This record gives sequence, C-alpha cells and structure tokens, in this order.
Amino acid sequence: MVDMGRFSEAADEIIKGISDAMSQVDPSQLEGFIEILVKARREERTILVVGAGRSGLVGKAFAMRLMHLGYSTYVMGETINPSMTKGDLALVISGSGSTTLPVTVAEMAKSINVRILVVTSNPDSPLGRAADLTVIVPGRSNAAREDEYHSRQLLGEHESLAPMGTIFENSCMVFLDSLIAELMDRLEESEDDMRRRHAAIE
Repeated sequence: MVDMGRFSEAADEIIKGISDAMSQVDPSQLEGFIEILVKARREERTILVVGAGRSGLVGKAFAMRLMHLGYSTYVMGETINPSMTKGDLALVISGSGSTTLPVTVAEMAKSINVRILVVTSNPDSPLGRAADLTVIVPGRSNAAREDEYHSRQLLGEHESLAPMGTIFENSCMVFLDSLIAELMDRLEESEDDMRRRHAAIE
C-alpha cells in the first residue's frame, strides 16, 4: 500500500490555514472592498489586476470572473491594457506587500489618481501604505530558517507542509471566489448571465 501520509498532512494543513485566514478577514474591510467594486461596475470603470508569481495567477483567475460579471478588466503584463484614468481601479495582490512589481505599479497608479485596492498579509508594507483600501488575508508570514532546524526539532515543531506563500495564495483564491458570489448577488447577475460572457473560443 502506498503511504500518502505526507499528502494528507499537507492537505489538512492547507485547508486549516485557509479556514483560519477566512475567519480573520475584517467584515468592514470586506464591505468597503465590495462597495468600491459595485460602484466601479455601475460607473463602467476599468480595473487592472496586478500580482507577481503565484499571486499573479490568482489575480488572473479573479480578473476572468470579473469579466464574466461584465467588468472592463485587464491583467498587468498583457499587451492590450488600455490607458487608465482618475477613478479607475488597480487591484493589487501581494502576500508580503513588498514585491517590487506590485509596489511599483501601485505607486505609478496612485500618481495618476487611480484607486488602489490591496489584498495582502502585511498592511504595514510599502504596498499597504500606498493603498486606498486594504483587505488583510492572513498567510504564513515567514519561511522557517534552516539554522532554526535543531531548535524546532527539540521543541517538537515541524517544517510547514505549505511552503512559502501557499497559504496566502490559496486563501486569496477562496477569498476572491467568495467575493464573486457576493458580487453576483448585489449586481443581480446569474450564472447564465456570466456564461454568456464566457469565451466561445479557448
């Protein structure tokens, strides 16, 4: 029989991490986030979604769902991004809040009066300080250091099975997909409405 113990332990740790993160999301931050997005749809504002690495992949999935809801949505790094103007939104995702690309984009966007919405684990970061509104999604803050290995062993602690940013990125995916469900309700959009906007050629 194949031993899948490590797999099961990792799955349990990741699922618990996501559940813990969702329970810590501030309802007032969430409500502010939703209100801005609802208003952006009604005013037909452009939304630019920004993230680096795996956070960028999560951002792309969210941008796709926003498009299904009728938003004018783009992803940083694509060649078809339009000019952005005052009142448009940059939605920036970064666990650390200090990754160079998201911080640089946020600073540039702010200089032209684009509103900055940030999803991060670190509101005291450069990105958090640039934000007009921040939603804190907790994640694993620091990878364990190699030189702490022996002390962790003596204390009975083990290396996380959710390496690097995994908890933050997975939690963001759940957070943003749940946000889409709330937006569907407030915008009175059905799944059939969204399906009609889904790509016919993929």
